[in-house]
Amino acid sequence: MRHAFWACFWATVLAGSIPAVTIGQVDTFQDGTTMGWFVPGPSGNPPSNVAGGGPGGVSDSYLRLEATGIGGPGGRLSALNTAQWAGDYITAGVLTISMDVNNFGPDDVYVRLLFEDFAGGGPPVNLALTDAVLVPAGSGWRKAVFSIQPPALTALIGTAAGALASVDTLRIFHNPDPDFPGPGAGIPPVAAVLGVDNIAAIPEPSTVALLAGGLAALLVRRLRKR
Repeated sequence: MRHAFWACFWATVLAGSIPAVTIGQVDTFQDGTTMGWFVPGPSGNPPSNVAGGGPGGVSDSYLRLEATGIGGPGGRLSALNTAQWAGDYITAGVLTISMDVNNFGPDDVYVRLLFEDFAGGGPPVNLALTDAVLVPAGSGWRKAVFSIQPPALTALIGTAAGALASVDTLRIFHNPDPDFPGPGAGIPPVAAVLGVDNIAAIPEPSTVALLAGGLAALLVRRLRKR
């Protein structure tokens, strides 16, 4: 069963090129697509683009992830990206990933990110995941921020630094426990519809705030001089 999954997965991965992740990239879903987010194999409810109702209002599109909570395809909340979110996060200087999320219910969702390094093919050689962000049912749109510095991650296979330096897949998934037992029956099922928008690669938020504050102070000084 596992061999069949990896065969299907790598057929999808190798179908296109894998560019490097960069600071400042943002998945806004305004192009009407899922921007490369997918689930491998058959699913009755794959990721979809919803045209309107995102955190920006009626014209703001977002990514819809749905899980039935029933065993089998579509019962577990998970989405993968092997395109713009692959690459070397350490060299790129990406320390944080943020996103807007909205849990439409009915179950609470514990969102985690998983970084997967397959060393060019086959089973993973490095797996590392973030702490969970609880998104309760009926949450409304809110910001979820994940620190992805190696000390903040849990390494399941290999090392966190190894996973971040060679990410083949970034996965968004639900699990209350700090674990990823496998892509099949190991992930706990959940009945929920999760909206996701503005997935962003950024440096540490404190650095961004400091830079923004400095730029604002500089602007005020220039205005006063004028």
